[in-house]
Amino acid sequence: MKRPARKETAAEPGMGEPLRECVRKAMDKYFRDLDGERPGGLYQLVLAEVERPLLESVMTHARGNQSHAAEFLGISRSTLRKKLKLYQID
Repeated sequence: MKRPARKETAAEPGMGEPLRECVRKAMDKYFRDLDGERPGGLYQLVLAEVERPLLESVMTHARGNQSHAAEFLGISRSTLRKKLKLYQID
């Protein structure tokens, strides 16, 4: 019996650059664009910028099933519902 082919992760060849490198490049650009100004509330800014598209993508891949989406994310369904409400994601 054949074993199913193993899926590559974002850090493996053929899948583009790892997510962490995309984040690092985006942050480097952000600091360059600040041109010496000091940022404030950066942690919350980054979380909000990343969390919304993460939730949207996961909900799409879970075909709107909140139980599956919560499982994919490793969070409770009630936490997922709170975050979907926060970002007004249907």
